[in-house]
Amino acid sequence: MKLDHLAPGAQELARQSDDVRIERILADRWIAYVRATEAIKKLEWLLRHPKRLRMPNLLLVGPTNNGKTMITERFRREHGKPKHSDPGVDVIPVLRVQTPNTADPRRFYNAILEALGAPERPGDALAKKEQQALHLLRRTGVRILVIDEIHNILAGTTPQINQMLNLLRYLGNDLQIPLVAVGVKEALQVIHSDDQLANRFEPFALPRWEYGVELTDLLASFEYTLPLRRPSSLANPVLAHRVVAMSQGILGEIVTLITRSAEMAVITGVERIELETLERIDYLPPSQRRASAAAMRVD
Repeated sequence: MKLDHLAPGAQELARQSDDVRIERILADRWIAYVRATEAIKKLEWLLRHPKRLRMPNLLLVGPTNNGKTMITERFRREHGKPKHSDPGVDVIPVLRVQTPNTADPRRFYNAILEALGAPERPGDALAKKEQQALHLLRRTGVRILVIDEIHNILAGTTPQINQMLNLLRYLGNDLQIPLVAVGVKEALQVIHSDDQLANRFEPFALPRWEYGVELTDLLASFEYTLPLRRPSSLANPVLAHRVVAMSQGILGEIVTLITRSAEMAVITGVERIELETLERIDYLPPSQRRASAAAMRVD
């Protein structure tokens, strides 16, 4: 069995049973690409940055399912593994929290406390939750706070939104750590609605994918890790154009397309992804799924 088209680890896996290979194909994987590598470098720079009165911040913005969370989660896993210092206290360099689905400072502090493993105290006043969250953020040595789904702030009244914007400014000033906000394009509206925040957050875009060298490099890297016994030539212009058209340029959709096609290639014994394979899998582009869901709601 010639498996020169695969990475050494994938070659070993390609010799395993179909069930084992399918399990690996469907598992999460990190595929490095240019923009992701640049984002990781930005995050590494922020992590090394010494404390000062006005810390630099980052706004990671792009369409839904286009790799934002994958980048920040990989960074968190590389640097966020708790290390014990004082008895009973973990050092957590990178903390990632999700913005509540409405502009609510109380729920936001609850998210921070939950991420830090603090006991839940639903009856505590906002001021007490704030004090506890700030105390634990300092005690656990958090050096970067990643705030996912920052656009959720817009789901609130004007006073609530202003409260959350004040909260973001206060966190950065008081803790003197970088904040990394993550969201869709509406996140720009959140940050740029406040002049101080707009000056402190550097935007970093993750746009939709288009056909080109970066896309073909991504597909070639993906193919290198898939335990298929025959080469697929995913970087071939015909296949690459079809992948980007079906996925509508969204990274998560590209991953779904390729993994489902690879699963189909194993099940059918074809052992490679072909144009026909892409057409056979049970897949609808995002816009068609939204249209179908809207039609169902109407009915």
